[in-house]
Amino acid sequence: MATSAAGPVLIVGSGLIGRSWAMLFASGGFRVKLFDIEQQQVTNALENIRKDMKLLEQSSSLKGSLSAEQQLFLITGCSNIQEAVEGAIHIQVNPPYYVPLVELVPHPETAPATVDRTHALMQKIGQSPVRVLKEVDGFVLNRLQYAVISEAWRLVQEGIVSPSDLDLVMSHGLGLRYAFIGPLETMHLNAEGMLSYCDRYGESMKHVLKTFGPIPEFSGATVEKVHQAMCVKVPDDPEHLAARRQWRDQCLMRLAKLKSQMPSQ
Repeated sequence: MATSAAGPVLIVGSGLIGRSWAMLFASGGFRVKLFDIEQQQVTNALENIRKDMKLLEQSSSLKGSLSAEQQLFLITGCSNIQEAVEGAIHIQVNPPYYVPLVELVPHPETAPATVDRTHALMQKIGQSPVRVLKEVDGFVLNRLQYAVISEAWRLVQEGIVSPSDLDLVMSHGLGLRYAFIGPLETMHLNAEGMLSYCDRYGESMKHVLKTFGPIPEFSGATVEKVHQAMCVKVPDDPEHLAARRQWRDQCLMRLAKLKSQMPSQ
């Protein structure tokens, strides 16, 4: 059977995020304690992890070098917090299984060696850690996401584009590029380097940015309009939402597999 290189790692909470982290650490060879306050929740979580790992293995998408059975052997459940914390490493960040970004935000008094050790640990289990150099509301990912959502909302609210077409702009346009390179490298490549890009396009970008409106309220007629458009594509009952989420996760799984096969640069 598999033996752990380190651990145990304690995962507090056996929901979707907790299960994802348990699977990630097991894929790196760590022993994992999955804690929840109700034993039945822990039991259900372990069964869901077993099903997920078997499906991932069948589709050749299981992370790590260990088999599904070997990884499952490393994960145990616990509903006693005293038992759970004994000898455990504590991790408090929560990305899903196929979105490997982890934002590391140290306190000003956190020792640099602690950040370095956490950074290395995240890399060991296949994550992509970034160092946030100082605290900011919303973290980095959410701030970028909210900026996109805000302008998307304004474009729909002002009648410039329909909700469904707005999503197409991202899923069939901008999103394809950003799955592989970020906005700053995109600028760098779209001219003869960053200095050339800013010199060539800086004024036109500022002209457009000045036309951006105030922060949307995310309510009223616009939210009804967007909701109706989304429900045409995906009705908001539990069955349809679950099926669409499953499709989304399968797409992310295939994208993650493609990215892992691309030559590193």
